[in-house]
Amino acid sequence: MKAAVIEARGIAKQFGAVKALSDIDLTVNEGEVVAIVGDNGAGKSTFIKILAGAHPPSSGRLFLDGEEVAFKSPQDAAAKGVATTYQELALAENLSVYENVFLGREMTARFLGFIPILRRGAMRDRVDHLIRRLDAHIPDPGVPVSTLSGGQRQATAIARALELDARLVIMDEPTAALAVAESRKVLALIRRLRDQGKAVVLISHNIADVFEVSDRIAIFRRGRKVAERETGNTNPEEIVAFITGAHASVRGQETAAAQI
Repeated sequence: MKAAVIEARGIAKQFGAVKALSDIDLTVNEGEVVAIVGDNGAGKSTFIKILAGAHPPSSGRLFLDGEEVAFKSPQDAAAKGVATTYQELALAENLSVYENVFLGREMTARFLGFIPILRRGAMRDRVDHLIRRLDAHIPDPGVPVSTLSGGQRQATAIARALELDARLVIMDEPTAALAVAESRKVLALIRRLRDQGKAVVLISHNIADVFEVSDRIAIFRRGRKVAERETGNTNPEEIVAFITGAHASVRGQETAAAQI
């Protein structure tokens, strides 16, 4: 049985009078891709920001590798093994691939015992190894990010997650605005992360992509997780019915909530 990497229990989040999340339970195991789907405003982004340390939960508990955690910041979450790649990727266009991977965590040495210098060759070699591990087709880790395709930029962000030795990789709409061929490359990267034992949380509006790479699907609606399905035991029609509220079980939940 695979071990749980991240476990959320009863996670809720309020922004003033607005309840963004209510009582979310979700577990993601090592070597598993769990997709979170839902309409705009369903609570997906708020939930992954809690997992990534960008927001503290209003209530509920998070466990990482079985130990309860309370992330103080995204940097704190990253230090504990949680890496997040947002749709915007937050890459520095004017820096090279290897400089982006090591940004803020550069490898240095001491010249004459006290003058810090960058170990550019070591960083470049390390990123070249990560790129080959991902089979990412970036010919030179020294090229500026501004010259890369969309899929190559995603590969750079994923290489950064691997360099952090992340146990959990959160990917927010990784194929949005990509052409079909580039999307296929990114989906292949997600499979490689799973094959390497990483736990992956995938946020996507593309149901076809979700069915191609996920092991489980969690459906969010109006700040609640209304259903969870093994990908192999459901179909796109059922998932869309959950998302829109057309599924009988969701209608029942919403009717009951309205009567409280």
